[in-house]
Amino acid sequence: MSRPEEISYYIAYCPADTTLDELIRIAGSRWAVEECFQTAKQECGLDDYQVRRYPGWHRHMTLAMAAHACLTVLRARQLDTDKAETDPPSSSTSASPRSDA
Repeated sequence: MSRPEEISYYIAYCPADTTLDELIRIAGSRWAVEECFQTAKQECGLDDYQVRRYPGWHRHMTLAMAAHACLTVLRARQLDTDKAETDPPSSSTSASPRSDA
């Protein structure tokens, strides 16, 4: 018994002059957005709300996403600092070490 091929598709609402390349780029960005939400769920409690009204939900989502943005910036700064500590200086004009003696 043969299995029919899987067909993947998107329903897109966009201007009629949108190119196929633009649609593909936008569809591909979905994974980055999903990864961001998954990280926010794990690190910031994005999915840990128990509220009954929109204002409470909105506050929780806003604070969780702000915390996620803060953590992302701090992580990027730490990675830059770590990279700067391990990279050799790029402004050196001589390959031999300087002697101050």
